[in-house]
Amino acid sequence: MEVGCNHAQSVGFSTDGFATTTTMRELGLIWVTNRMHIEIYKYPAWGDVVEIETWCQADGKIGTRRDWILKDLANGEVIGRATSKWVMMNQNTRRLQRVSDEVRDEVFIHCPKSPRLAFPEENNGSLKKIPVLTDPAQHSRLGLVPRRADLDMNQHVNNVTYIGWVLESIPQDIIDTHELQTITLDYRRECQHDDIVDSLTYIEEGDEINSNGSLFSAPHPEEQRQFLHCLRFAGAGDEINRGRTVWRKLAR
Repeated sequence: MEVGCNHAQSVGFSTDGFATTTTMRELGLIWVTNRMHIEIYKYPAWGDVVEIETWCQADGKIGTRRDWILKDLANGEVIGRATSKWVMMNQNTRRLQRVSDEVRDEVFIHCPKSPRLAFPEENNGSLKKIPVLTDPAQHSRLGLVPRRADLDMNQHVNNVTYIGWVLESIPQDIIDTHELQTITLDYRRECQHDDIVDSLTYIEEGDEINSNGSLFSAPHPEEQRQFLHCLRFAGAGDEINRGRTVWRKLAR
């Protein structure tokens, strides 16, 4: 996220650290995350230097897409990839708004002229739908409360905080024996400073796990585990976030 903001500032259209353009600031418009998908093939060790490449491009009439590639600077090895979709929202009405021609001219002049994707467009986990979860969850962590450090300048929970909340309801035996390989999050509602959140985790079984052909693909259930997630307002409230995680067994 920091690299994405730095990119927007470095090309000159953003001065507020939130990648908004001059026109967006005049009209009270902001970018909000709609979906994020991250895959880590190899975690860097202490002292390693990581190079992160990022770019953005148009995604439909109301959004943009930002992708990342993470590399080990020492040898150029790709150790991770990520993609995200963002939509434009009116800061006052909280309604989504179409990306105007003025904003397109300000943003997309800095984007690749032809589509470039961190993940292939077909047959990859970044596009896989996350189902509605209605059955009782096998694992849960209830009553999570946002801290001040979790809030952005608009007093809404930062999109990165949701990752930590999802991990709160992962069973401890998975934390002890596996490491997180893939996470996908669909952002559905905003969460504010006085909201209380429940984190629910469901075991996802009987589904082939796609790791985009990486060397870390391990279909054996003891080697790789997959879960579905729901963050909702406490007490069976509305859904805030829907997610999926894939975990690979730690090499001992």
